[in-house]
Amino acid sequence: MTKNQPLFDYLSTRRSIPALQMKGEGPNRDALLSILTLASRVPDHGKLAPWRFIVYRGEERLVLGERLAEIAATANPALTDDMREIERTRLARAPVVIAVVSTAGEHVKIPVWEQELSAGAVCLNLFMAASAHGYAANWLSEWIAYNTDAKAVLGIRPEEKVAGFVYIGESDFPQTDRPRPDLSDIVTWTGGDES
Repeated sequence: MTKNQPLFDYLSTRRSIPALQMKGEGPNRDALLSILTLASRVPDHGKLAPWRFIVYRGEERLVLGERLAEIAATANPALTDDMREIERTRLARAPVVIAVVSTAGEHVKIPVWEQELSAGAVCLNLFMAASAHGYAANWLSEWIAYNTDAKAVLGIRPEEKVAGFVYIGESDFPQTDRPRPDLSDIVTWTGGDES
């Protein structure tokens, strides 16, 4: 086999950039269509496509943010003005936010768990597709992924789950690495030789 050096190098340095460090215009519609096409190329037992995308762009992010801030303030009447502003601008941290919504459901052959894993794979592929197009990305969830009222505001049906919100933009934020797991703590070897 021939080693794919560019892919190896990318995976060796892959790093999330904080959404708050993103700026710029973000990908245009054509670039987003390419990114979404790449993102959807994931393992999908049964070819069910048990996920969908919601793309949040432009001023609509602040319109939705106002509604999210109202939900947060209702849930927490002691919410400070600063915290309310954080909620209002939650979707405006980056030029584009894409929700990956799991539509997994009972199936005669494909377990729900496998469908949900496929949605998780979409999130990582979406992250990597944005990176392949030269953009910074961050995969988040936060409270809006689990709150029924917030989900409704964001166009997510009650029976659906949010696999993640992928924030996409430009950044000149320094890419520093974080500690990674020690393989001796997470790998069990079964069979084969010791080399």
